[in-house]
Amino acid sequence: MTIACKHLTESISPKQPDQDQLLDGPVAGLSEIEKRQFLAGDAAFNEETFFSGNGLGPYFVATSCGSCHAGDGKGHPFTTLIRFGQSDTLGNMYMHSGAPQLQNRALPGFTPERIPAGASFSKFMPPANTGLGFLEALTDAQILAHADVEDADGDGISGRVNYVFAPAYFSPMAYHLSNNGKYIGRFGKKAAAINLLHQTVNAYNQDMGITSEFAEDEPAMNGMSYPYFDPFPGPEVERTTINNVVFYLQTLKAPVQRNAADADVVEGKQLFMEIKCASCHIPEWTTPQTTIAALSNKTFFPYTDLLLHDMGPGLDDGYTEGTALTYEWRTPPLWGLGLSPNSQGGSYFLLHDGRATSIQQAIELHGGEAAASKNMFVNLSQNDKGKLIRFLESL
Repeated sequence: MTIACKHLTESISPKQPDQDQLLDGPVAGLSEIEKRQFLAGDAAFNEETFFSGNGLGPYFVATSCGSCHAGDGKGHPFTTLIRFGQSDTLGNMYMHSGAPQLQNRALPGFTPERIPAGASFSKFMPPANTGLGFLEALTDAQILAHADVEDADGDGISGRVNYVFAPAYFSPMAYHLSNNGKYIGRFGKKAAAINLLHQTVNAYNQDMGITSEFAEDEPAMNGMSYPYFDPFPGPEVERTTINNVVFYLQTLKAPVQRNAADADVVEGKQLFMEIKCASCHIPEWTTPQTTIAALSNKTFFPYTDLLLHDMGPGLDDGYTEGTALTYEWRTPPLWGLGLSPNSQGGSYFLLHDGRATSIQQAIELHGGEAAASKNMFVNLSQNDKGKLIRFLESL
């Protein structure tokens, strides 16, 4: 290539985005074998699209993993999921009607599901995927150390864990603590998924109607199996593919903070701490030794405690999962927050259902245990509010 051609190519080729502008990409320190598995999981997650000829449906919500998580970021209102059927801790009374997830699309010849009359429901915005392996690597004991069910310290915060029944394929690690056959959930809006395998298997089956060795039944309207010609009567996705996708999610890098040294960002973080947002959005954690060396003994900054909190009547959808109550929600990680518009069409859609269209609105919709912090935010000067939001946008 001549010098002139080289300069022309460089001038018209897009610049590689900085790592702090991207949510996708592998964690540092993977071995060559692990990098290959990461790439295989990346391809399955972001490139494989399902249709009637390779197992989609007959009832489904999406046709691929990546369609709900563009660039591994948050979803858009168009990709919002609807969960329905459970209004207390006694279990879901609408499993015979297709619960817990509404499959609002169907193959030709099938009628999409509808929410049964009288069933409670909630809209769930697809979350960002990055950094999940660090959260999975934490021990149950680390999470429980921050729980304060009776608010013994009197700070008004009483986070607790969600104990859920494990699926048959779940193999507990040494750090999983059983509670009468139930285990601590840490993923999902209500912390109803125990680990990333649990989350991934549910997503394949409930989002796309894809069966596997882990979940062999097709989602079917009214909980019934209707006879139809199924070109893939057995598992529609291989165990290897599921494992590759799980590894991909485990080894996506943690979001990189931007402008951390900016004076407004520094002051905004101090304000965040002063109004006690960090009581639930715990900034810093350190992983123990784990099966993936690149995730072991790493300090990371997700801004979550992974616990359920009472968020007040304004965020009570009347729907719940596991032992969570209708007004309780898991503290969402804040890392990557400032990049959310990249996958949300240039706008913010925040909180569990995307109802908040700005960071300030999301804060102001906090209630329950977060009411005191919300009120302190409301009473800040406009200048200080701007600094705190600038800090959150840097994450």
